[in-house]
Amino acid sequence: MIRLDPPLDPSGDEARRELRRELVRPEYYQDDVVGRLTRWLDRLISSTVDAASGSSLLTTAAAILVVLLIVAGILLLASRARRTATGRAARTPALTDEVVSADQLRARAEAALAGGDAAGALVDAYRAAAVRQVERGRIEDLPQATAHELADALVAVFPEHRAAVLRGADLFDGVLYGERPATTGQAAELLALDDALSGRAVRR
Repeated sequence: MIRLDPPLDPSGDEARRELRRELVRPEYYQDDVVGRLTRWLDRLISSTVDAASGSSLLTTAAAILVVLLIVAGILLLASRARRTATGRAARTPALTDEVVSADQLRARAEAALAGGDAAGALVDAYRAAAVRQVERGRIEDLPQATAHELADALVAVFPEHRAAVLRGADLFDGVLYGERPATTGQAAELLALDDALSGRAVRR
């Protein structure tokens, strides 16, 4: 009787379909993306190794090649997603058309933080810091300015706070456009930045 090698599991087409199905799952837009990818790849590699056990050397090599191609595809898609988010953030205004004062934004940020919405608190805190300096005439009112353009304007006036201002812009873009989770500590940093730029004592 002729022994037939078991079919490659997954095949090239099946692997691509599995990759597409996996990457569109909503979990990838939530926290711990790297952890989820790692666990999924671990399961995929384990199942591929199990399927290739007892197979010919050619079949085993093909299975390993499929896994490597899937890993390369994931890395490529992740890299493109990061570049897309960065590019979008670089072109998107940080301030909306909403007519709201710095004090209102600050109050909204504090309420969001108290309510457990760290992302909303962080975004409004950064906007409050920028709008407050516009209100005081220290930086220009640039409705279409991005977060980093506002940061450049703020750094020109407050060079001693350069690191905090630039970090604030990075956090703002990462949370609002990069879909990164915010922490209460990061939101508190942005509230403290507003305090520092306005000359108020930092709240504890």
